[in-house]
Amino acid sequence: MTDIHRPDRDGEPRVLAEGRFVRLLSDRGWEWVERTTCSAAVVIAAVTQSRELVLIEQHRIPLGSRVIELPAGLVGDMTDNKGEGLAEAARRELFEETGFEASHFDCLLEGPSSSGLSNEVFTLMLARNARRVGPGGGDATEDIQVHVVPLDQVDGWLESKRRQGRMISPKIYVALYFLHRQLAGKSGQDG
Repeated sequence: MTDIHRPDRDGEPRVLAEGRFVRLLSDRGWEWVERTTCSAAVVIAAVTQSRELVLIEQHRIPLGSRVIELPAGLVGDMTDNKGEGLAEAARRELFEETGFEASHFDCLLEGPSSSGLSNEVFTLMLARNARRVGPGGGDATEDIQVHVVPLDQVDGWLESKRRQGRMISPKIYVALYFLHRQLAGKSGQDG
C-alpha cells in the first residue's frame, strides 16, 4: 500500500487515478482533481434589457440534487472548440444552456472554483442585454430548465427555491454583488 502522506521525492504531483475527463493527484499529502480536457471554465451572469437575470436549474449527480446556477461551461473541452477564448466559450455555453445570446461579454472576476478540491479556475463573465433566440436546455447529456428572474426579485425567488429543496450555487451571490456594482455604476453614468 502506498503512503499518500509522504512528500513526493521529485516535487511533482503523483497521479493516483485518471478517468476520461479528470485525474486525481497527490502532493505532500494533499489530494485534488484536475480536468484533462479543457483550459478553463466560464460562468455567465446574463442580464436582459429588462433587468432580469438568466438562471438555470439542473440535476447534479455528485450532489444528488437539483441546483440553481448561473449558466456555465468549459473552455476548449471539445475537439471542435479547442483554442476558443473565454468570450467565445461564454457565448457558446449561454446559447446552448439557455437559448439566450448577447453581443458583448465583460470579465468581472477570475478565481478558483473550489480551491481545496480542484485546480480549476473560472472566469465570471457579464453578458448585458441578453435576449432569447432559442429554446436552450443544454446538450443531449443535460436536462436544463431556464429561469428568467427580475433582478429586484431574485433574492426572494432564490429563497423560495431553497425552501423547495433546491441547492443554490453561491456563485449567483458573487455575480449579484458585481451586477449591483456594475449596473449601479452604469445607471449613475446615464443620469
